[in-house]
Amino acid sequence: MRADTDPLNATNFHTENLFGIFVTQGLSTPGEQLPYIMQGGIGLPEREYYLSGDAKMADLRNTYRTYVGQILQLANYPDAKAAADRVMALETKIANAHATREESEDFAQGVKVWSRAELEKNAPGLDWKALLDAAQLGSAPKFEAYNANAIPKLSALVASEPLHAWKDWLAFHTLNQQADVLPKGFRDASFAFNSTALLGIPKERPRDELALNAVSDTLQDAVGKTYVDRYFPASSKAEIQRMVEEIKAAFARRVEALDWMAPSTKAEALKKVKSIVVGVGYPDTWRDISSLEIGGNAYANAKAASLAEYRHQIAKIGKPMDRAEWWMPPQLVNAVNLPVQNALNFPAAILQRPFFDPKADPAFNYGAIGSVIGHEISHSFDNNGALFDSTGALRNWWTPADFKRFQQAGDALAAQYDEYEALPGLHLNGKLTLGENIADVAGLAAAYDAYKHSLGGKEAQAIDGYSGDQRFFIAYAQAWATKMRDEQLRQRVLTDGHAPGQFRALTVRNLDPWYTAFDVKEGEKLYLAPDKRVKVW
Repeated sequence: MRADTDPLNATNFHTENLFGIFVTQGLSTPGEQLPYIMQGGIGLPEREYYLSGDAKMADLRNTYRTYVGQILQLANYPDAKAAADRVMALETKIANAHATREESEDFAQGVKVWSRAELEKNAPGLDWKALLDAAQLGSAPKFEAYNANAIPKLSALVASEPLHAWKDWLAFHTLNQQADVLPKGFRDASFAFNSTALLGIPKERPRDELALNAVSDTLQDAVGKTYVDRYFPASSKAEIQRMVEEIKAAFARRVEALDWMAPSTKAEALKKVKSIVVGVGYPDTWRDISSLEIGGNAYANAKAASLAEYRHQIAKIGKPMDRAEWWMPPQLVNAVNLPVQNALNFPAAILQRPFFDPKADPAFNYGAIGSVIGHEISHSFDNNGALFDSTGALRNWWTPADFKRFQQAGDALAAQYDEYEALPGLHLNGKLTLGENIADVAGLAAAYDAYKHSLGGKEAQAIDGYSGDQRFFIAYAQAWATKMRDEQLRQRVLTDGHAPGQFRALTVRNLDPWYTAFDVKEGEKLYLAPDKRVKVW
């Protein structure tokens, strides 16, 4: 088992261990932090890589099988080819046991809280006492069974599959997970498969960059503090905090203006948006890593850091939830919505160009970082986030009629994205990406409203021949400018809850001001008929 980053934000939780452990407030236990048990055990990115009849997927499976044998052979494992066959056969069964990606992103599927006794009763086949004691979870009284239907199937495989197959599987994954800090042959083989075959990356980064990334991943807060001191002034933090408040207020005004929403639903929505806890740049308290011992052995350092992070996570079990806790380091270009905390994190590294420039005009900043802020706020009200209340509890606060109306808008948006073709014959999955697409549409609309409100009723001055509204939408498009290899694009479409950036830029088609700004006419590529424009929130 291992601790991992927040899976409850539409990011892809993935662990090569048979089960993953994640600790936060339980979905139905407000204020009480529980260990989540989640499915794992596969080396390919998703279950569909094992089960799809697509010819490219079949080729990747054969390449993966060869890679497994190569890693085992490098370790002088007996009869590596036969062992690789057993690993592939076992992982295919594991993949069959997995919940689908869509099922995993349905939070309502994850509300099963099992006591220790229920865990052992519901998922026989595995010596849970031995596993939990070794994982330092022997005293945990209950668990959030997030993939509740998959856990019993995975546990049953432990009993039904031959012991030598599990030994092969464990040997390979132990090596695969640590390949970056093993001798060159392992690193080269890992890069050839995990980067070149899966993502199309032809050449590894220079060794100094790899070392820097390793330090940043391992000593996140220590590196983050140095990054913040050097690149993120207090003035930028204050400006982003001001924009956050403006966009929260704009979102609240949009909720208040809805003519189809019942007063009771509206009151809960307003309560939720106003109580969101927003972290800007970096955490208020830096992690103390003084107990982590770093020496001259890269493998030992990686293992020690992983263990320290795991212990940090499981130490939270049974304690009150910290709504100000950060789940991303400051030096990461990303942002996150944390539904069970009703909180947002905006790391310092995304508060730079092309998303934010303290010297730029409001049109640029609201179109770029403003849309990201609006996006993360709107995640609290997407098809999954809307199921949580202001305390982070999974609770239905909607009237049936309101939720039906909301779902209809989501269905229309999913259908819109189903039409986008990323590669010949490969369309986006509108249902898989629905949460992100709702957040894009609602977030961009809220950012635009906040931008116009910031002008105080005045018109923005034209700059370089472009009006304020035009610069707003240009900044949004530039922030999502994307160039991606076909292999990575294929993986993104099949496994990621985010649409690729070039399709996220097309969100503008749903906003009426887009048509006015550029005089977009019927028949043009980025035109969408008024009755096809999806408005959410």
